[in-house]
Parts: sequence; C-alpha cells; structure tokens
Amino acid sequence: MGRFDGATVLITGATGGLGRGAAEAFAVEGARLVLSDIDQTALTDFATSLDTETTILAGNIADEKLSEDLVDLAVQKFGRLDIAVNNAGIVHAFVRLPQVASDEARRVLEVDLLGVFYAMKHQIPQMERQFKASGKGGAIVNVASVAGLGGAPKLSVYAAAKHGVVGLTKSAAAEYATKGVRINAVCPAHTRTAMVDGFVRASGSPEAEAIAELTRGVPMKRVGEVEEITTGILFLADPANSFMTGHALALDGGIGAI
Repeated sequence: MGRFDGATVLITGATGGLGRGAAEAFAVEGARLVLSDIDQTALTDFATSLDTETTILAGNIADEKLSEDLVDLAVQKFGRLDIAVNNAGIVHAFVRLPQVASDEARRVLEVDLLGVFYAMKHQIPQMERQFKASGKGGAIVNVASVAGLGGAPKLSVYAAAKHGVVGLTKSAAAEYATKGVRINAVCPAHTRTAMVDGFVRASGSPEAEAIAELTRGVPMKRVGEVEEITTGILFLADPANSFMTGHALALDGGIGAI
C-alpha cells in the first residue's frame, strides 16, 4: 500500500522533467492523477503510460479558467482534491536584465507567478471545504527555485517570479494554517531537465564544460537529478508531514550553506 493510496493529486506542467517525475512517483505510491500541460498530444501520450487512474486537461496555466476547470475536473472525476503540485513554468533567455525582452518578461511573470496564484486561488477553497466537511483538507506544493531565495544573475525576471511564488506560499500558508490546508514550496537549483539542456545548447560548449560553468557556485559541483527533487515534492505533500507549512525547501547542492 502506497503512502498516497487513493489520494487525488493535481499536477501542472506534467509532461516536463519535474512534472513527469512527480506524476510517476505519485502513481507508484497509489495516487490518482489529474494532469495538465499546454501540449495536448504529449499530455495524452504520457497519461496512457501511467499505471493509475488518470484524467487530463490541456491548457495554458496563464489562463485562470484552466485552474478553475482543473479543480472542477478533480472533484467530478475523483470526488475531492487532496494534493496540488503547481509546477508549470518557463524561463527567459540567459541575459542581463536590460536585454530581457519586455514581452518575454511579461510572459514569464504570467506563467510562473500568476499561474501559481490562479492555481492556489481555486485549489484552496476546495481543500478548505473538504476540511470543514470531513476534517481532511489538503496540501499544496509550489515549485519555486533557488532563484526564489536569492539573486540569479542573468535570470532576473525568472528570479523575481520565483521570489513571488515563495511569497505567495508563505502568505497563504499563514492564512490557512488552521483551515486544513498546508502550503509549501520546493526550491531546486539547476536540475537535469529541458531548462538545463537548453542552457547547454545555447552555451555552444561541450556539455561537461557547460555544466561546470552552470554549477560553479554549487558546493556539490553538479546539477540535481529529477528523482532528487521529486523526493522533496513527495515529502512536502506527505500527510505524515503534518506540522510543516509555509516552508521553502531548498534542494540546492549546498548553495544556501555559503
């Protein structure tokens, strides 16, 4: 019996590295899944590969209606929403602040920050209703970044958005601490996902050299692996972890220690 047996878990950005890893890990632990991503074909293909009850809805997380519809879908299909992993996000070009295109900056803020706001706006009331009705609420895990805990040269707008995610997490956690909803954030450093692959390609250097440059300030001198970050996501979501809320969990290879 898995530790999330029978729980309904909503995951956005479900076909990307961390979203995919989280969905697979929750499925192994017995969860039922509500998955979303912007690519309908990729979402459908991924959902069919999972050995658990799964329902999907494609869309852009920057559109508030998607977040409302995802909560409704979870309730219609499975009767409740126990866990939400707000993972969908994008990044802008790796350049200094004045070189970030304004439309690109706006898009990053709409997806990475407002997307999390919209998601929580609709997830929290459902979890609060469940708590009032049954004494069992829910848990929200927002995927922020180590860039949400400190400066991130050449990723300024992305860092601003992720700082905002941490702020939303802490504020909402305090608001709902007695209402059955735990809200935490996971803050990974560079992880072996499409974002890191894109950096390697853009650098024009051999992969080993590009990774060495990317991790120059990381005491462990390596990027994180998806499985390491999903371990943190499941830890934050675990109902046994019932006294943790409002926390920004850094999985950063030691960056915060220096």
